[in-house]
Amino acid sequence: MTIPSADAAASATTTTAIASGVTRHTCWVPMRDGVRLATDVYLPAPGAGPLPVLLERTPYGKDAETRRERTAADPTPMRRGEVAERFAREGYAVVVQDCRGRFGSEGQFTKYLGEAHDGADTMAWITAQPWCNGAVGTYGLSYAAHTQTALASQRPAGLKAMFLECGGFANAYRGGIRHGGAFEMKQAVWALRNALSGSNRIGEAARRALEQADIGEWFQRLPWTRGDSPLQWAPEYEDYLFGQWERGRFDDHWRQPELYAAGHYAAFEGVAVLLMCGWWDPYAQTTTDNYLGLSQRSHGDVRMVLGPWTHGERSVPYAGDVDFGPDAVLDGTLAPDYVQMRLAWFNHWLRGQPLPEGQADAVRYFRMGGGSGRRTPEGRLDHGGAWHRAADWPLPGTTLAPWYLGPGGLLTRDVPERAGEATFRFDPANPVPTIGGSVTSGEPLMVAGAYDQCTHGGVFGARAPFGPLAGRDDVLVFQTPPLECDVEVTGPVVIELWVSSTAPDTDFTAKLIDQYPPSEDHPEGYAMNLTDGILRCRYRDSWEHPGLMVPGEAVQITIEPMPTSNLFRRGHRIRLDISSSNFPRFDVNPNTGAPEGSAGPRVVAFNTVHMGPGRASRVVLPMQPMGGTPAAGAGTGG
Repeated sequence: MTIPSADAAASATTTTAIASGVTRHTCWVPMRDGVRLATDVYLPAPGAGPLPVLLERTPYGKDAETRRERTAADPTPMRRGEVAERFAREGYAVVVQDCRGRFGSEGQFTKYLGEAHDGADTMAWITAQPWCNGAVGTYGLSYAAHTQTALASQRPAGLKAMFLECGGFANAYRGGIRHGGAFEMKQAVWALRNALSGSNRIGEAARRALEQADIGEWFQRLPWTRGDSPLQWAPEYEDYLFGQWERGRFDDHWRQPELYAAGHYAAFEGVAVLLMCGWWDPYAQTTTDNYLGLSQRSHGDVRMVLGPWTHGERSVPYAGDVDFGPDAVLDGTLAPDYVQMRLAWFNHWLRGQPLPEGQADAVRYFRMGGGSGRRTPEGRLDHGGAWHRAADWPLPGTTLAPWYLGPGGLLTRDVPERAGEATFRFDPANPVPTIGGSVTSGEPLMVAGAYDQCTHGGVFGARAPFGPLAGRDDVLVFQTPPLECDVEVTGPVVIELWVSSTAPDTDFTAKLIDQYPPSEDHPEGYAMNLTDGILRCRYRDSWEHPGLMVPGEAVQITIEPMPTSNLFRRGHRIRLDISSSNFPRFDVNPNTGAPEGSAGPRVVAFNTVHMGPGRASRVVLPMQPMGGTPAAGAGTGG
C-alpha cells in the first residue's frame, strides 16, 4: 500500500481559519484502490508540534449538523466540525472523514462494507503526517462506531484508544441487521432516507422519485422484490438492502470484519475501549457482547456505560413516554458534558492524565424504576431510576432465576404441576404493531423507547378499534401476581419456550413488561415495555444450518432480547407477552418456509406454546440482591 506524503496531501488542501486559533484543512485522502475520501483536519495554533490525533469516520457528512451532539443545558444540535474544533482547542489534531460514496467522498457506497480497509488506509495516512505524534484515538456514534471496530480489526499502527457509542457490531447477524434470524426493517427506512441525503451517485430524476416515495404505503405493500421497492430508483442502495435481507443463514458474509468484531477481538490487543449505549438502543446487546469479548484480552482496558436512553439521546431524561428523572442524563452526572467525557478518556490514554473521579469504574449502569408512577407535567410516566456501578458484567452476585409460564396466564417460580398449552392464530396480513422498544432510524414508522403497550391512531399498522396489545387474540400474556417485595432485574434476559406450529416455519416473539397497577393517573394500569426479542424457528438449532419444523411437533426455542435493568416495585407484576410478530420492527414471517426476503404467498399459522412438566417454558431473569452501589458523583434518582 502506498502512503501519500504530507507534501502530496498539502498540495490538495484548502485551509480555513476558525476561531480560537484552530485551522481546518480540507483534503483528499487516497485509498489503496485510488478512490479519494474527503477529509477535514483540524489543527490547533501553529507550532504546537506533533500531537495525538482523534479520528471520526462518518457517512452522515463530515461537517453536518447532528442532533446527537448536544447537551442537556443547550439542546441546539452541534455540527461535527464544532465538536472537532473543541477537541482541537484542547491540543488534539482531529480528523473527520466522509465514508466512501457519501457526501464529498468518491467511490460506491455499500453500507458497512469496505470500512475496514478504508479505515486502515486512513490511519496509515494519519500516522505519516508531521502533525501526528503516533498516538491515535477514535470516536463516533452508531455507524461511526461500526467504522471504529472495522478499523481496529486491521491492527493499525498507532491506535491506542476508542470511544464506541451505540454501535461497533459484535455480530451484525445477531443484532443491528438481523436479530433472532429475522430482518430488522429499520434498514429499509435508513436506506431510503440516506439515498436521498448524502449519496454521491443519485441523479436528480431518481432523487425526485425517492422524495415522492411514501415509506408507510410501501410498508403496507410488503413483500417487495428487487425493482419493485421504494429503493428501485437507487439501485446501489436497493442491492445492498436485499443482500442483507436475503442472507438468512450465518455464513462468511456475516464474518467480514465490518460485521463481526467478535471474530477479530485479538486485533484489539492493547487498545483501551470505552463502550456506551442505552437500554432502548438496538446496539445494547452488541455493547455488552463487545465488553465480554474485549475483557478476555491480555492487554487493553475496557469500560462500559449503559443508560436509560434511546439511540444517542444521552442528554434527555426520558425515552418514549417514560421519564427517568433528572439524573438520567449524562451531563452533570457522569461528566460535565459529552465532549468532556470523551476528552477525559483520551487525555488518560493518549496523554497519561488521570481519569476523573467516577469515570474509572468498569461498569456504570442506570437501574430504571423506583419513581412515583404518576404522570409528569409533560404527560410521561414517572418511572425514575438511579446510577450504579459494578466491577464486571454480568453483575457479580447475579442470580439467574427461572420464572415459568403456566396455564391461565400465570408466571411463577415453580414448574406448573400439570401440562398445558396455549394456541393462537398468527395471520401475517395482520401483524402485531411495534410500540416502542430498542429501535433506531425507523421514524416515522416506529419510535424507540418505553410506552404503554396500547394502540392508538398514531401507531403504524394499528387498526380500529384501538386498545391494549394484550387484548389481541394473537398475544399471549403471562404475569406474576402482584409482587410482595421489590425485585431488581439487571443483565441478559433469556426466554426458553416449547412451541409447535401448523407451519413449517414461523416466528415467536417475547416482550418483558413492568405492569403497573391501576392508579389515579393510569386507571387501567400501565404496561411499560422493557425489552423484547424474536426467533425465526428455522434457526432454532443452528444459525449456519437452518431446518424447517415438522408441523405439530413440539420443539424448544430460545429468544434473546436486549439486556435491561429495572426495579419492579412492590405491587407491580412481572409480565411476559408471547406472539409471532412485531412489525415494522422485524419483517413478517410468511409461515411457508420460503427463502428469506422473497415475495411468495403468506399463510395463516396456528402457533402453540407448551407448558408444564417435560415442556417447561420459562423466562430466565438476572435477579440482583436488593441494594447496589450508587455510582460516584451520581444522584440516587426518583
